[in-house]
Amino acid sequence: MKKAFALLAALMAACLVLTGCGGDQAKSSGSGASSSSGAKVLKVGATAVPHAEILEIIKPALQKEGIELNIIEFSDYVQPNLALNDKELDANFFQHAPYLENFISEHKDCKIANAAGIHIEPMGIYSRKIKDIKELKDGASIAVPNDPTNEGRALLLLEKAGVLKLKAGVAEKATIQDIAENPKNIKFQEVEAAQVPRTLEDVDAAVINTNYAMQVDLVPTKDALFIEDSTSPYVNIIAVRQGDEKRPEIEALIKALKSDKVKEFITEKYKGAVVPAF
Repeated sequence: MKKAFALLAALMAACLVLTGCGGDQAKSSGSGASSSSGAKVLKVGATAVPHAEILEIIKPALQKEGIELNIIEFSDYVQPNLALNDKELDANFFQHAPYLENFISEHKDCKIANAAGIHIEPMGIYSRKIKDIKELKDGASIAVPNDPTNEGRALLLLEKAGVLKLKAGVAEKATIQDIAENPKNIKFQEVEAAQVPRTLEDVDAAVINTNYAMQVDLVPTKDALFIEDSTSPYVNIIAVRQGDEKRPEIEALIKALKSDKVKEFITEKYKGAVVPAF
C-alpha cells in the first residue's frame, strides 16, 4: 500500500513553473473528432495516480454514450494546461482550483475553466497527544508546512477547525503573519512539508499532507482529528477550455466521474488517501 501512496507525493507538489501559453493556433485537436467506429473521441490529459486510474474506470460508461475516451498521461503540471489551451486536449484532470487560478494569473493567454470537482487528497490535523481538536490547551504547539502553497492550505484548515481566525480576504495565500485571532496562543512551528510527520512526538498537533501522512501509517479518514472535506478549495477538478463546460461530451464525462461506481472505486482503492468530493 505504501508504494501506491508514494506515487501520490509527486502529484501533490505545488510546482508553479512559469512558461508562456501557446498561441491560439489549433494543433491536432481532439474537439469534435471521431474514431473509425464513429464514436466521438474525447482526449483527456491526466497524471498517472490517481487521475488516469480513475478515468480508466469510466471508459465503458462513456463507450455506451458513443464516446471513446482517450487518456493522455503527463508527468508534469504545466504541459496538461498548455495542451488543453492549444486544443490538443478536450479536458484535463490533475489539478485543484487554486493551482489553476495561479496558473492562469501567470499565463494570461490561457482560457481554461473549472468544469467540476471530483475528489480531494485531503490535508489533515493529526496528534499523538490529544484525541479531539478541542483538547488543545493554551500555548499548545502546532507544526505546519513552511512552503507558501501548503502553509496557506494548513492555516485555512486550522481556521475551519476553529483553532484560529485569519485576516479577511487572505484565503489560500495566508501566512502565519495573517493570523488575526489566536485565542489559545498557539505556537506555530514552520517545517518542510515532508518533515512535518516527524514532529508529531514533539508538538501537540501537526497539519500534514495526505501523501506524507500515509508514509507514517496515518490514514486521513481514520486518524485525523480534523480533515478537509468536499467544501475545500483544494478539490481536484476537471478543467476545460472556456465555453466548453456545456459540451455534451464534457457533461457525459463529468456525469460518469460522479457515479457511484467511481465513488466505490476511490474509496476501496485509495483507503482514505483520496476521497470523493461529490
